[in-house]
Amino acid sequence: MTTARTIDPHAKPDHPVTVFVAIGSNMGDRSAHMDHAFRALASTAGIRLLRQSSVHETAPVGPPGQGPYLNAVAEISTDLSPHALLAALLHIESQRGRDRTREVRFGPRTLDLDMLIWDASLPGFARIDAPGLTVPHPRMHERPFVLLPLAELDPETARRAAGSPVHFASD
Repeated sequence: MTTARTIDPHAKPDHPVTVFVAIGSNMGDRSAHMDHAFRALASTAGIRLLRQSSVHETAPVGPPGQGPYLNAVAEISTDLSPHALLAALLHIESQRGRDRTREVRFGPRTLDLDMLIWDASLPGFARIDAPGLTVPHPRMHERPFVLLPLAELDPETARRAAGSPVHFASD
């Protein structure tokens, strides 16, 4: 088994790295929130949007009474440090009204952007363990709403993240 490399969350990479970002929304104009996320990723300094998955509607995970989510995954290239990328993702969320200090854990949200994988080219994926940032995302392997859009973009990365092949409902 290959050991993961631990990344300093404050260090800029030596070269642009590929990062997969989960995007979700289940409040307000979900489609507009998703569109904003893709546009904001594409226009943020230090980030290049490479590809985006289809948008999928899924049942919510968490407290009852929530509406369904729209979910997707973006593949980006960045020369930002993990901490700087996290700050950019949180800023994009806040542009759509999200306030993480006032929400219920796993509750509804206008926009949610989570770093899934940092530098997928590394065997075992890169590891980041810092306050407010754990990569690979610790629950990614349990979440089809993340794995299926990831598999659209990169089936091998999704398989590695899940620990087994990821199949679409039509397979």
